[in-house]
Amino acid sequence: MNPKSKTPRVSVVIPTHNGVHLLPECLEALWNQTYRDFETIVVDDASTDGTYDLLLGYSEVLKVVLLPGTWGHGFAAAANAGLYEARGDILVLLNNDAVPDPDWLGELVGALDRNRWAGMAASRLMLYNRPDSFHSTGDYYGLDGVPNSRGVWQHDNGQYHREEEVFGPCAAAAAYRRSVLVDLACCGGTQPPHQVLDPQLWMYCEDVDLNLRARLRGHRTVYVPTARVLHRLSATGGGPLASYYVGRNLVYLVAKDLPLPIILRNLPRIAKAQAHFALQALRHIREPAARARLRGMQAGLLTWPCVLPSRKRVLASARLDSKQFGRVLRRFDVKRK
Repeated sequence: MNPKSKTPRVSVVIPTHNGVHLLPECLEALWNQTYRDFETIVVDDASTDGTYDLLLGYSEVLKVVLLPGTWGHGFAAAANAGLYEARGDILVLLNNDAVPDPDWLGELVGALDRNRWAGMAASRLMLYNRPDSFHSTGDYYGLDGVPNSRGVWQHDNGQYHREEEVFGPCAAAAAYRRSVLVDLACCGGTQPPHQVLDPQLWMYCEDVDLNLRARLRGHRTVYVPTARVLHRLSATGGGPLASYYVGRNLVYLVAKDLPLPIILRNLPRIAKAQAHFALQALRHIREPAARARLRGMQAGLLTWPCVLPSRKRVLASARLDSKQFGRVLRRFDVKRK
């Protein structure tokens, strides 16, 4: 766990922005892991709440990456900065508002060792204040252009206790083989991985984008039910901030990652979903989050051409054609089952 020790097998990257009230519980849970061959990298994204002073007290057991400035650079940029510094063969993203069980890291590593076909591993995320209810047992992307978390809000009745393939992991607590992230890196795929998450997305849906790009390249994910994590939803972001970026980035994902035949075939579904979100926001127009959602949707519709250069790179590098990718989307689309 000492950042100056021999090269660890696993690197755990924790991006944080003004999370001084969240980090102690997260770090304590991480350092109580039964699996020990890992390093901890915390990326302080221009925090102004004393986060850096807190982290200085842990300097013997973690590496701190400081992103300067007076305004946050966004989750994607912070995660990229941590992944760039990571030395492990297995790279793990962990939110600062997540609290893993003691066996969590070992279970993720073990699942990747058992399942050589999987390049990524998804945790069993439970709601922090309702630990008997799911937040995510793997994420998916609907044919209507709307991502979601498998099992979200459901009570745990044992329905997701099987190790199995899912579309992709929620990056709040996910493990990736280094080779996969190098393959997916936006800027040439150099070692170490650089620009793995797309900074254009800033925050929210950046892991959905990563999952879509991974699937287009043929990479697969194993869900690990024994890798349990309690997660405070949107404890760092949330509210109008989340609503704006989700509204904008859902449009960006369609424009950036979906092959044209899939867009054309599912355009009525996509339009219907966007209209539903707009009408829902209009019904609650007095609420700041609803107004932010509408602003985000408008920004996405007006500025989506800015992701076209990324789209060209994503689709040019795809190993799956549109028919193959469409079958993958249908296979894991929970809403169609």
